[in-house]
Amino acid sequence: MKQLAGLLLAAVALHGADVNTFSIVGYDPVNGDWGVAVASRYFSVGAVVPWAEAGVGAIATQADVNVGYGPRGLELLRQGLSARQVLAKLQAEDIFPDKQGRQVAIIDGKGNIATYTGPNAPVWAGDRQGKTWSAQGNILVGPQVPEAMGRAFEATDGELAEKLFAALKAGDDAGGDQRGKQSASMIVVRKGGGRNYNNDRYLYLNVDDNPQPIPELRRLLNMNLGYLYQEKAGNLSSAGKTKEARDAAAKYAHYMPSAQAYLSLGITDYNLGDKPAALADFRQAIDLDGAFRQRFQAPAGGNGGGRLRAVLADKEFLKQLLADR
Repeated sequence: MKQLAGLLLAAVALHGADVNTFSIVGYDPVNGDWGVAVASRYFSVGAVVPWAEAGVGAIATQADVNVGYGPRGLELLRQGLSARQVLAKLQAEDIFPDKQGRQVAIIDGKGNIATYTGPNAPVWAGDRQGKTWSAQGNILVGPQVPEAMGRAFEATDGELAEKLFAALKAGDDAGGDQRGKQSASMIVVRKGGGRNYNNDRYLYLNVDDNPQPIPELRRLLNMNLGYLYQEKAGNLSSAGKTKEARDAAAKYAHYMPSAQAYLSLGITDYNLGDKPAALADFRQAIDLDGAFRQRFQAPAGGNGGGRLRAVLADKEFLKQLLADR
């Protein structure tokens, strides 16, 4: 009998629409970023909760979730409605069951915030707001979760993606979803900020099913930011903006500390005339991958030259670089 009851409960859980989770929506007026980060004991939470559009805003829809709040909310924001107006219209149009169990947070294109935690949202449920963020959740261990998220968001320097991740980790460290861990997601949008051409999706990361979704999200975030800064460094270098390219190359090496990243950073430092920094960069590349030593042994005029041509022609520099390697 107990086994049958357990199976019935499992079936209800699989069938139910609840997305019991903790999330944060945020806005960065300097870079023009909007974003959402979310974690839950729920499969593929990124397919349901986070919604964002560059220049328009961001939405997290959860608890007794009406997923339509996401695309419809962005449509209304695109029409020029404020976050508060959008929330009111979404609720007025909602014809689906369990309206009193919804939880939603909206941040519009001007950074205005509107939130709702229904009286029937699974407890503990609640939200907290700051100037450019809103943290919310349900079936949490308590209010310490969104409160810790807000403190971490405000205490973290750097771009929105880092602030969102810090908030998510703080919420998880504070207890998070009382049922456990399974998935996490982050979306950040910026006009023209994504990889390649005509892409406003600065990043969109999903950990669908993992016993430790927050560390896995961190790994993916490092990769995504690394690739973004690699591309940015290349574009800036091609545009002759060597100093700016150096800053981007340093971030590329920070997020993806590979031999290739340090090689790129070394070339940029050398081109800026900072030979000591370039020497350290190239040595780091060789230490990470011994095969990179061969790059500095190619003839200056041969096929091995390319971006390293000036370096390969600097015999004294090469002597220092290869002396103990």
